[in-house]
Amino acid sequence: MDTHSREAGTGKLVFTSLTACLVLLGTLLFRIPIPMTQGYVHLGDAMIFIGVLILGKKQGAFAAALGSALGDILGGFAFWAPWSFIIKYAMAFVTGSLIERTHKVTSMATGGLVMCAGYLIAERIMYGSWALAAVGLPWNIGQFATGIAVALAAQPLFRFIPSPNV
Repeated sequence: MDTHSREAGTGKLVFTSLTACLVLLGTLLFRIPIPMTQGYVHLGDAMIFIGVLILGKKQGAFAAALGSALGDILGGFAFWAPWSFIIKYAMAFVTGSLIERTHKVTSMATGGLVMCAGYLIAERIMYGSWALAAVGLPWNIGQFATGIAVALAAQPLFRFIPSPNV
């Protein structure tokens, strides 16, 4: 392995780790409990979308999964960590895959809908009821819609971020 490719790999690792930390902080620091559920809405999705825009689908998805699962564990919801890891990975990967082919807002909205479907299924399994699972659906939609708005508003700042490919 030559020095340049090693540096590029290190740069990707650093940016992926920093993005996972931003997802974790967005999840933990800005929480609003959802009535009638054990869940909460947060700004972690905004950090996920920002991460995908900067890192792309693979590193962005891994950062989303890791940061979200750690947010659940450290936030007192460890039983959700495996679900969040899978669901947020899928959300970010779908978003990143679509960004390569279509408009950013459409890509992020589709990724957000994947997240909503994932949590709807997970909550159905956890709670044993579609009705109980559906209570969180509008909140999840609001969460990813807010995430899209924050990510798009922050996008002009991306020009100050060096390429993770170093």
